[in-house]
Amino acid sequence: MRGLSSARRQRGVTLLVAMLILVAVMLVGASAARMALQGEQAARAGRDRQIAFQAAEDALMDGERDVIRMATDGTAPVSAGLGARPAGGAAPAWQTVDLSGAEDGGSHTAQFGDYSGASMQTGSGFLPFRRPRYLIERMPCHQPGEEVGAPGGFCYRVTAIGFGARPETEVVLQSVYRQAE
Repeated sequence: MRGLSSARRQRGVTLLVAMLILVAVMLVGASAARMALQGEQAARAGRDRQIAFQAAEDALMDGERDVIRMATDGTAPVSAGLGARPAGGAAPAWQTVDLSGAEDGGSHTAQFGDYSGASMQTGSGFLPFRRPRYLIERMPCHQPGEEVGAPGGFCYRVTAIGFGARPETEVVLQSVYRQAE
């Protein structure tokens, strides 16, 4: 009789050990699945940021083409986005306007291709969800070595915002463009 009850206790301990091992394997599996999902999310966010960055670069180039056209034709194709730099300590226009055009209906910014006729596919997947926008500001500039107040022509600051495949992904880039004399 003693041998029979000892064998039953051992079978109970074996079941307990097997259950603990099963729980440990499940925890390791769940942890591995979570890490794989986090890696996939990071890769998707990086790809989305790259899409927005490329769209913003395209908008910078479009804005610079508008500045060149303005200098050669004497026309102001981006009059809605072209503003003189505020005097004194006032904030520059790119800091005060809504670059995305959502709040003001785009009255201060130009959309990619509005004046150049360039096109950009938008949609889903590997495409930006909407076309980028840009703002052009005219500012006085001078040659290196000249005093800051000396007359030296104008530079143009182009500020562009690009959008990723997801609406919450935005990249803002800026360049200063000066016509070669």
